[in-house]
Amino acid sequence: MLYVIKFLYSFVLPPGLFIILLLAMSVWLWRRQLKPAIVLLMLTIVLYLSTTGLVSDALVGSLEQRYTPPTSVQGDVIVVLGGGATQGTPDIDGQGNLSGAAGNRLITAVRLYRQTGLPIVFSGGQVFADSGNEADIARRQLIGMGIPSKDVFAENRSLNTEQNAVNTAALLKQKKWSHPVLVTSAFHMPRSVVEFQRAGLAVQPYPTDYWVSQPEAIYAGKFSPSGGAVSSTSTALKEYLGLLVATIKS
Repeated sequence: MLYVIKFLYSFVLPPGLFIILLLAMSVWLWRRQLKPAIVLLMLTIVLYLSTTGLVSDALVGSLEQRYTPPTSVQGDVIVVLGGGATQGTPDIDGQGNLSGAAGNRLITAVRLYRQTGLPIVFSGGQVFADSGNEADIARRQLIGMGIPSKDVFAENRSLNTEQNAVNTAALLKQKKWSHPVLVTSAFHMPRSVVEFQRAGLAVQPYPTDYWVSQPEAIYAGKFSPSGGAVSSTSTALKEYLGLLVATIKS
């Protein structure tokens, strides 16, 4: 009964509410203007599908499965890509926090450091006027978690994945590192690998921050519209588009 209530509840609030309204409008148009009604119905179906976990998990999962974490790390530096940060928000030893994806990447970098002792380069700048400088925040947090300051390097100018690759390549060349272990979210890894290849770096991918469970299961909740699924679908489509552009440029 609980899952039935959850399923029905998903149609009371956006985006489910908008889908119900659009569906009702399609029915109302059906006997008045058939062609517009069919077009609206098709658009409503596409919108509905893009808001379901069934579609968003399929899109994100197809990206996440392209690389798997290696059984052994072969490199001379750990490179971590940023994924969002807030500024002015309270933290234990200062202000500013990494977002969920960036925080998960940071945790993986710390665990890899404790296994390997390799230096860490965190790449990411201040993308928006009201966001934090990702690399600067990450450096403070890494040091706060016990990583020696001499082993933490901040590349704090990059605003996108292409700049992450180019600016990191320049820093690694300066430090005479040539075999980076690349840490980023699993869905972001395919595009990141291509961008780093374009920048002249052959990386060892170490994906983390997985969003989709394996093996996937199908249940009623996967057919419920949700804002989270919309966000995941948008993220996956952005990655596919970015991957296409990066591949064409290569």
